[in-house]
Formats: sequence, structure tokens, C-alpha cells
Amino acid sequence: MAHSIVIKDALCLSNATASFTNGDKAFGSCRFQNSTVQFPAQSWANRSSKKLWVKNKSKVWMSVHHATTKPSKVSVSPLKLEDAKDPPLNLYRPREPYTATIVSVDSLVGPKAPGETCHVVIDHGGNVPYWEGQSYGVIPPGENPKKPGTPHTVRLYSIASTRYGDSFDAKTASLCVRRAVYYDPETGKEDPSKNGVCSNYLCDSKPGDKVKITGPSGKVMLLPEDDPTATHIMIATGTGIAPFRGYLRRMFMEDVSSFKFKGLAWLFLGVANADSLLYHEEFTDYLKEYPDNFRYDTALSREHKNKRGGKMYVQDKIEEYSDEIFQLLDKGAHIYFCGLKGMMPGIQDTLKRVAEVRGENWDERFSQLKKNKQWHVEVY
Repeated sequence: MAHSIVIKDALCLSNATASFTNGDKAFGSCRFQNSTVQFPAQSWANRSSKKLWVKNKSKVWMSVHHATTKPSKVSVSPLKLEDAKDPPLNLYRPREPYTATIVSVDSLVGPKAPGETCHVVIDHGGNVPYWEGQSYGVIPPGENPKKPGTPHTVRLYSIASTRYGDSFDAKTASLCVRRAVYYDPETGKEDPSKNGVCSNYLCDSKPGDKVKITGPSGKVMLLPEDDPTATHIMIATGTGIAPFRGYLRRMFMEDVSSFKFKGLAWLFLGVANADSLLYHEEFTDYLKEYPDNFRYDTALSREHKNKRGGKMYVQDKIEEYSDEIFQLLDKGAHIYFCGLKGMMPGIQDTLKRVAEVRGENWDERFSQLKKNKQWHVEVY
């Protein structure tokens, strides 16, 4: 299958075009500044952000136009990662963390986003394997101000890549990190002394920097793969998108013989505005490529209005599609929530209100969903 790719060098701003054909000897090339970069046909699929690393580590901007609606999936390795029956857990603990290396840090948001969110790729050398839906702990450098002489406490981050990482070789993991910045309510000025220690450390990191990680941890958000025709309803706010990016790459991007997804993945993402949308290009590509298997709805609180004329939050989108969601849950769909814990009361209230309109007892239904292992929540 051929792909027409338009490439603009991020440094020299010159344009080049290239055609790529899948096959054993296929390769692509782009020419700029009187030099040529060549890379395997499969490498176009690494759409972790608008930037992509090619073999010589130059950054280029890429837009991919597919000749067919369903492109070939990306080969991953080592496939022995599919053999384990149980997920890896707590291979590294706070007292003896693993020292990994920063590969890249890229901003995911536009200039109008209220705050910065970064895509952080970490090289663990294949020594800290994980499954989709798990988390890493990160220990920032320095001392814990509350306990002088001791390290900082571990901060948990949901992993935003599949077990094979963005490079598809099982040696990296990606984190989606919102930079926590504190502004004094009286002066309106930033107070660096109260900024988030770990988030700023990660967002300010440079390629080659070392980072101490623990884990992996968590079982609640593991992607059930026993039924490849199942429906998965994913509801995220902000960086809560992380585990769902991993799910979707496994479903639609990677060629994994043990998991051929044929069901429905429905993603709801709530953020402030269009510039705050995370991995938006990746998700819209899936819409084009797998229209029968993927749905994607956004709630932009500063741009969209709900039916009552107020700000559109993710729970308003759930209410908008409530009949369909409840019908899917009746048929065994899994529903996942990830994001700030403040999202859950509003969502719970919405689901309860919808259930009552349908003549159902929400408490009983909620209990049944948990009993059936259809209900998955990770908030922070």
C-alpha cells in the first residue's frame, strides 16, 4: 500500500514529498538542504505528536495521507511480551528505583491552551515492562521539604503508550504530563516555590537526562482482551487521556497477532479548548481509518455549550449520548474513567439522573456494573 507523505524540515522550513510502499525492501526518503534522510516504510506510523524522530534523530513535521482507508499496521517486537498471563507489577520500588533516560519532551498543546502539557518519552531499555493501563512512579531529584534528608515521594503517571512504546521495540514508555504552575491569587504572578516539583522536572527535562522510575503498578485500568468484539467506552479529562492512547494504539496501530480488535472503541475527551486537545491528530486518523470501530467526541468547556446553555463538560457529552451508552452497557460494554477526581461527582450525578429518567435504580445498576467488572476508574 502506498502512502503519500508531505514533509517539512522543522529547521530549514523547506518542503519535500516522498512516496512509500510497504514491502520487504521498501523505504522512504526526504530530501532537504542537499541531504537525504531514509527510514523504513513503517516508521511513518509513530504519531506520538506532531514531531517524529527519524533514524538520524532529526525532527521533521509530517502529515500522512493514506491511499486506502485501512493502512497496514505496524510490526512490533519482541512478541514474547504477549506470552505472559499476568501483568508485571512493582518490578522497581521507591527504595531501589530504575534509572531510565529521557528520549524526548514535546509540547502537545497550542498557544491558547491554559497551561502546558508535554509528551515525555522515557527509555527503560526493556527493563521495566508494563501493560496498557498501568502506571509508572517518578521520583524527582532533590530532597523532600517535609522530610529533610529524604528523597521526594513517588508521583504516579499513567502510561500513554502500549507495552511496545512509541518506537515499537518495547524499550520506551511515554507519559502525558501537565505542567503544574501556581499563581498567587492576589498578585496574579507565578510563585515558583509552589509549582509542581515533578511535573516541571519532567517538562523541563532534556534528551539524555536521567530519571528514576518505579513500578509498573495498577490492575484496575488493564484493557480486557478476552473478547476482541467488545465495546470500550473511554471517558477522559485532560491528561487522563494517557491510558486510552495506549489502548487505541494497540487496537488500531500495532500488528499484534494475539489481539485483533473488531469491537467498538468510543472515546470522550474533555478539555478547555481546541488548543488543549491531546493527541487529536492521532485520534482523527483512527476515525478515518476505522470508522466502524472508533468514535471520538470532545467536550471543550470554554468553547462548547451544553443543552442548558452552560459550559460543556464531559458529563454533558455523556448525557447527550446517554440512551446509547446505557444500551451498550446493557450488552456488556466496559466503561473507563480517567482524570482529575473532581470529574467523578458530576459524572455520577449525570448517570444517576439519566437512570432515573429511564426508570432505573442507579445504585443497583452501579453495583452490577462493578460486579460484572465493567466499571474501571483511575482518578488523581
